[in-house]
Amino acid sequence: MDHITFLVAAVILTALAFDFTNGFHDTANAMATSIATGALAPRTAVLISGVLNVAGAFLSTEVARTVSDGIVHDALVTPAMIFAGLVGAILWNLLTWLVGLPSSSSHALFGGLIGAVWAGAGSHGVDFAKVVEKVLVPAVASPVVAGVAALLATHLAYRLTRRADGDRVARGFRAGQIASASLVSLAHGTNDAQKTMGVITLTLISAGALGHHAGPPLWVVASAGLAIGLGTYLGGWRIIRTMGKGLTEIRSPQGFAAETASTTVILASAHLGFALSTTQVAAGGILGAGLGRRLAEVRWGVAGRMVVAWAVTLPAAALVGALAAAVVHHGGDLGTAAVALAGAALAAGIVLVSRRDPVHARNVNDTCEAALDGEQPTEVGAAA
Repeated sequence: MDHITFLVAAVILTALAFDFTNGFHDTANAMATSIATGALAPRTAVLISGVLNVAGAFLSTEVARTVSDGIVHDALVTPAMIFAGLVGAILWNLLTWLVGLPSSSSHALFGGLIGAVWAGAGSHGVDFAKVVEKVLVPAVASPVVAGVAALLATHLAYRLTRRADGDRVARGFRAGQIASASLVSLAHGTNDAQKTMGVITLTLISAGALGHHAGPPLWVVASAGLAIGLGTYLGGWRIIRTMGKGLTEIRSPQGFAAETASTTVILASAHLGFALSTTQVAAGGILGAGLGRRLAEVRWGVAGRMVVAWAVTLPAAALVGALAAAVVHHGGDLGTAAVALAGAALAAGIVLVSRRDPVHARNVNDTCEAALDGEQPTEVGAAA
């Protein structure tokens, strides 16, 4: 029992560490366009986003229930499996952050869990029908829906303001962006913080501390909200640069449209219990907003690399989770310690490498030619 108690505590701390990386990995979802257009100063933006992520964590628990009582069978899951899956998710988050690619923290988490449970309990430990319904279908549909909505909203915004003074229009939409970006942050806390709540709840169920089908206790909700809020305030500047400057040149009407479309999709999905990727939704909204402005400049190479990252995130994290679970299963306490030390060493190495080319609040809006591989943007001709 003492061993289980210690392991459960280790899993909870690892889950909160993942939640922290989720926060700085996904800050760009809410604030990249507002920072890029100058609607908000970088430090102000991440502060607002962090506070609203904490608030959003208290709005719903439907997504948490999908994680704790959905994609894996809780009767077959052990804390050791969950620990292994979280290690895989954290390492993938850090790796994609290092290269500035906005991949899905959600799919990294699900992939890590699926791989670890499959390795530890067999394929019958994973509810693949739920994975398809609650994860894969939203992964395909949500960025498309957000992109189309942002495209139409951008087109309408430019049509309605085509005879107005350009400076006044820009000021008005920048003010609107403060509200729309804040709503994305609130929605992100509602959706993404719940995933960590679900993992912690699943751990407590598997250890017998909670009954089957239980929802997250209040302390779980609060700790997950605070962890993602702190991570958000840290600011994932590399990914903010890619989302704000890498995909397309964003102007304030486009930023407002992209953020509004993203908020609508994320909140609707959270209400339905779909554990979608807010990164994919936000990127779809930004790309749609780029396509919605006549002669907008779109970097299709960057978009293509993002799609590749999205496609490999779940299987890559699943592979790492499965390997970690195998080590933990065969090595017991020593295996758990070995996975923890190896994960910590790799994470520290990624952070050290990132310091060779730092991205921070002062240079986040600079064009990063290395990240874009010198790609020239392509003009698109949607009517505005």
